[in-house]
Amino acid sequence: MSKMFEELDYAPTPIGAVSLRRRHLLALNTDVFEILLGEEHLMSSLFTASEVALADLGIAALNGENLDVLVGGLGLGYTAQAVLAHETVASLTVVDLLEPVIRWHKEGLVPMGTELAVSPRCKLVQGDFFGLAMSETGFDTDSPCRQFDAILIDIDHTPERLLLGGSKSFYTPDGFQALQRFLKPGGVMGIWSDEAPDPAITELLGKAFDEAWAAPVIFENPLQEGREVTQAVYLGRKA
Repeated sequence: MSKMFEELDYAPTPIGAVSLRRRHLLALNTDVFEILLGEEHLMSSLFTASEVALADLGIAALNGENLDVLVGGLGLGYTAQAVLAHETVASLTVVDLLEPVIRWHKEGLVPMGTELAVSPRCKLVQGDFFGLAMSETGFDTDSPCRQFDAILIDIDHTPERLLLGGSKSFYTPDGFQALQRFLKPGGVMGIWSDEAPDPAITELLGKAFDEAWAAPVIFENPLQEGREVTQAVYLGRKA
């Protein structure tokens, strides 16, 4: 059996200390990996259904082959891993603000090891997703103004409960319009939320996108005798 608790890494960042922890849950006889920013939990390997759904629903909304996908927020990598599971995806770019998080994937400290770091279809980029979304040149320094078929965002808790205040201006019609410069025609933006679908957020997306909708993601919480949890994925399609 693994250790009951182990801090795999701890590192300062410009927005606070970030840590990667592994806990063994006797009740489930499994190891759980967690990322924390200070004392705030960012992600757990025990709850990944909606992160995977973000990838699956975003790609299901697209047609064609050789898709180029951008993911905002790396974390433990479950959204990115789910993107690469689709054979229609030719390239994946993942942007994360925190250098230690990218390093954990390169060093194989996360549950999937170095899978993302060594994939020839995947590029890990350190950067401020929201700053790049508002920039003139976008997300790819090698190809300024590059457009993607899908841009999938898993950074804030919800579009109204933000991890950092700097992303507030993104969740507006103007912010969504700015992002569309980096979407191909017919491309899709997806946003993860740890709360159930909110019609007000769908309505907000509808002010900027040609089509907007929300999908509930329902799964059981194994720590609470299977109590159902409902989270959401919001999607907007560019004309």
